[in-house]
Parts: sequence; C-alpha cells; structure tokens
Amino acid sequence: MGLDLKVPKLPKIGRIRFLSLIVFIGLLNASIGFAYVGGQSSEVTVLTIDGAPNDIVFIADPHLREENIDHTRQIVEEVNMLDPSLVLILGDFVYEDGEDLYLQEVWSGIDAPVYAILGNHDYKSGIEAVTWMQKNSAVSSACYDVEGYNVSCLRDDTTDLAYADRVAAALEENGVTVLRNEYVPLSINGTDLLLVGVDDGWAGMADPPEIPETDAFVLYMIHEPDCRADWDADLTIAGHTHGGQFLPHGTSLAGKEISGLFERNERFCYVTRGIGTSNFGVELRLFATPEIVIINPSVPPEELLPGKKVVHITVE
Repeated sequence: MGLDLKVPKLPKIGRIRFLSLIVFIGLLNASIGFAYVGGQSSEVTVLTIDGAPNDIVFIADPHLREENIDHTRQIVEEVNMLDPSLVLILGDFVYEDGEDLYLQEVWSGIDAPVYAILGNHDYKSGIEAVTWMQKNSAVSSACYDVEGYNVSCLRDDTTDLAYADRVAAALEENGVTVLRNEYVPLSINGTDLLLVGVDDGWAGMADPPEIPETDAFVLYMIHEPDCRADWDADLTIAGHTHGGQFLPHGTSLAGKEISGLFERNERFCYVTRGIGTSNFGVELRLFATPEIVIINPSVPPEELLPGKKVVHITVE
C-alpha cells in the first residue's frame, strides 16, 4: 500500500525566509569565489615621501606553502617589473608550523638586494586559535616606550628559537639578509638609508638596537604594528594583520591598526596588507587584496604594470 504524503504548503513568511536563504547561499558562494580571485591578484600602493630613497619595495606575510607558491612567484615577477633598488619582506614566511622551508628558494628570484625580519609564525608563536587570542590579550602588558622598551613578557613556551634559526638560515641561503634587532647603513642611488630591523614582538624577541645620530632616511621594520614604539624614524613599516583579510583598505578595528598609513606623535607607520593568508586552504581575501608597496618610484607603476590597480599616498 502506498502512502499518500501531503506536504503542507509553507506559510507566506516561510516562503520569504526560504527564498532569502537561497539568495544568501548564492551570495555567499559568489563572495567566496570573489574572495578567492581577490586573493590571487595584487594591487600596488605608492608612498611618496620627501627625502626617502627611490624604488624601495616592501611586502609582508607570504606564508609560503605549495598551494600558494605560484601566486608568490607571480608577486616576485611583479616586484621585479617595478625595478626595485631594494626589497624588504616583513616576516611570516611560513604557513602554520610548516616544515617546507625549501619553498623559500622563491626569494632568490628577486633582482635586487633583499632584507627581512621574522614574524610570529617564523617563531611558531601565537599561531593557533587559543594562543593567538592569548597573544592579542597579552600584548597590552608590554612596554612600548622608546626608553625602556620591553616585550619580553610575550616570550612563552610557544616561542621556538631553534625553528626561527632554521627559517633565518633558509632565507640567508636564498639571498635574504635577515635583521634581528640590527641596523645597516645603505646608500640607495646616492641617498643614504639607515635600515633598522626589529625582531618579532609576539615572540618576545623585539629588542630595538641603539642607532647612531644620522642625516640618513631612517626606516624601521617590525612585524606587528601593535609592538612598535615612537622611534625616531622617518617611517616605520609593518605587516601581520593581512589587512583584516576581509576588511576594506585603511580600516582600524577596535583600536587596532589594520592597514594603511597611521600617524602617532608625529611618527608615521604604514601597515601593509601583505601577500599571503594563513589558516585557510585557499587564498581567501575580501576587500583586503594582496599588496605590493613601493616608495618613491622612478617610473609610475601604471607604466610598468599596465592594468594593475595603483593607489597613491603622500606622506607629509
């Protein structure tokens, strides 16, 4: 005997909710697709700064793994097309606690001197959900005064010094000079630069060096913008935030500097969105497109990378 099942007709409000759910699912899938495409393309930001050397390019947060190595090679090609005088990479070279350090060979393809600092992932520090929350909470306990700067309270059992040494060695083998609380004087096309590399703050390893008095352009690199001080710098550059991953450019969130140019006590810091992602199987970014930053380009990037979106910012 067959059963004659009668499905009751949905009330009007139920049909509206059902249709709304269908639309939401469609938009969600479209957004995920858009976010994936956004994570595979890049934009160029131009910083115009009086007194800075020309053609310094910086990127951050590559988080290398097999799934994004082709994307990273594309970024390297675009960096080379900008004809940089110097390339800076602001940490987080690895994905999660990856052991695939052979991927760092990609940096040997950069046609310019490369300097870098390490990030929290390069120390395996605060890279899991719980420890990430703990680091975000603990960061306010450190001292960020220029005199007395001290983040040692952030160093805990998640800070893997041996692993960081291995990451640094892999980078050095591929032509990247890693600065760990060090500075180096450089001359870039006749303009003097004092480049300062501060080690990772979340790992409790940041210990800024004393620098000499100088007429050179002073540029500080630090991974986490929250861990910077108001150093006597012409510019500080940072990464770490991925631009919020799904937040519009120039956003701040709950007092956090997520991406863009920030001024504090007449000191400027630029927080880049970086080029990679972490904790995702694919390169998901919505609004926070991967970013290549160039300081004082000799040739407009619009000419060197036609079709690429370029944003211009004047630091004054």
